[in-house]
Amino acid sequence: MRRPPTAGGRTPRPRAEATGQLGFEGMPERLFVCTPSKLAAFADCPRRYRFAYVDRPGPPKGPPWAHNSLGASVHTALKNWYALPPERRAPEALPRLLRGTWVAEGYRDTEQERSAFRRALSWLESYVATLDPADDPLGVERVVAVKTAVLAFNGRADRIDSRSGPDGPEAVIVDYKTGRYGVDADDARGSSALALYAYAAERVFRRPCRRVELHHLPSGSVAAHEHSPESLARQVSRAEDTARDIIDAERAAADGTDPDEAFPTTPGPLCTWCDYRRSCPDGNQSPSADPWAGIDRTLAADG
Repeated sequence: MRRPPTAGGRTPRPRAEATGQLGFEGMPERLFVCTPSKLAAFADCPRRYRFAYVDRPGPPKGPPWAHNSLGASVHTALKNWYALPPERRAPEALPRLLRGTWVAEGYRDTEQERSAFRRALSWLESYVATLDPADDPLGVERVVAVKTAVLAFNGRADRIDSRSGPDGPEAVIVDYKTGRYGVDADDARGSSALALYAYAAERVFRRPCRRVELHHLPSGSVAAHEHSPESLARQVSRAEDTARDIIDAERAAADGTDPDEAFPTTPGPLCTWCDYRRSCPDGNQSPSADPWAGIDRTLAADG
């Protein structure tokens, strides 16, 4: 990513300062506190990052998206399924669990919402049929955290399983997906969030954590990747590079650089689905989408 200039055309400070080494005033730089979504926001579009994390007060968001409501409902229902005693983890519990977690925002009308509920329930029923109710994961919606020379990272993994490996128990990162598109091994391999979860979980649980999995509930497919220590290190290094770019951009804006220059836009298809599209002149050039458009596509693809 292009590194923005600081005020007066000066080049950014050396990277050593952003990695915990002593700064000009003899004090170590603070670690960059982040989550996967915070890093992804900047990687996708620095302007979106600025709207979400820098500007105070921030610009108003658009209306809630129905596909986000659907995803949140399914994720929370699965969390609550695991919270039940093993003897009660049965398909019959799912309608009540889903109703109890249902988020009704963003849908076009009651008919679309009911259709989405029925489809989500069918995904859950098919998915839990593949699970052993007696299995208790290491964590469900578990926060894992780790510090590097640059990052103070924390993130909430959908599920962390315990499985037998060649040298003893291992941890496995499981991430649920409810979008219209399926997933493949390249998605699992390239996911920075999953790699960072694995890197953190290995240190939290003090056992190897190299396998990451994407569980796509609409299709019932699982995409997996086995990381090596080297590939995890590369993903951590990329996250640190993103953090350094954020630090430079925030410092540039604080030093007087035009915030629009310090945090440029990255126009593209994601603009259509950006919460801040209406506040961004470049984003406003992209086609608009109704809050329920993602659900129309998801249900059509699943049907």
